Parts: sequence; structure tokens; C-alpha cells
Amino acid sequence: MTEPSHKPIRDAALRTPTDLGANATTDIAAALTGVLADMFALYLKTKNFHWHMSGPHFRDYHLMLDEQGEQIFATTDALAERVRKVGGTTLRSIGHIGRIQRLLDNDADYVTPQDMLAELADDNRSLTGFLRAAHGVCETHNDVASTSLIEVWIDEAERRSWFLYETIRSAR
Repeated sequence: MTEPSHKPIRDAALRTPTDLGANATTDIAAALTGVLADMFALYLKTKNFHWHMSGPHFRDYHLMLDEQGEQIFATTDALAERVRKVGGTTLRSIGHIGRIQRLLDNDADYVTPQDMLAELADDNRSLTGFLRAAHGVCETHNDVASTSLIEVWIDEAERRSWFLYETIRSAR
């Protein structure tokens, strides 16, 4: 029996043709992959706090964080696919996320509900800044499709920040 003559799949090129150019592909893929890592970090932290919420406002906070987690997770596939559409490659593992995420994890055994919400509000504001920076990179390379998507995600992050801020404002 002879070995198959085709190349292994792992050797296949992953360069999607694009008119944006090599520099644009590199810059945009890096910017969007960084945002993607932060989205996954924020998603997991939001779910962590959702799962570990306690106290008299449990139901309201639990449901709000579940809604926010779903919204954050919904961005991840679109982000990764956008990187591939412009000719780049993106995240491959949880370890990869950990190496490039800018938002900090929270592994504490106990976090008060108010501290959870305040931390998520801060993280969403930071994410908004990361999104604005990625928007600038995409705008520089005339990647209007990415800038359009990012504008929606900025609005969503600002809304999450607003809701979290208003939820804890009277308690501070």
C-alpha cells in the first residue's frame, strides 16, 4: 500500500485573497485578533460573575449579565471571520487568548455584586477604547466593512457600560 500523494491539510495555505494588501492584512488581523481575545476574556468574566452572583438583587443582575454575555459572545464569530476575510489568521486556543488579552481575568473566590458590576463596567469602557483603536487601524487601510462592524460593537459596549454604571450608581 502506498502513501497518499496529497499534501496534509496542515500545510494548506490560509491566505484568503483580498485587495487590501499585505500590510493591511497584517495590521487589521492583529488589531481584530486583539479585540477578539478581549471579547473572549470579557465574555468569560461576564459569565463567571453571572454564575457567581449573589445577594438581594440576584435575579436582576443574573439576567442582565446573561444578556450581556450572549451579546459579547455573538461578536466573536463575526470578528474571527472578518480576520479570515481580509486574509489573516486568528485565535487558535485559550492559551493564545491568554497571551494577547488586555482585559484582566478575575479568579477571586468571592467578589461582591457591586464590585462585579463595577469591574465589568470598567472592562466594557476599556473594550470601547480597544475597539476605537482597531477602528482607526481599519480606517487607515480603507477597510470599510470592518469599521462598520466595529461601530456597532462600540455602541453595544457603551450600552453595557451604561447599564452597569446605572445599576451600581446609587450604591457608590
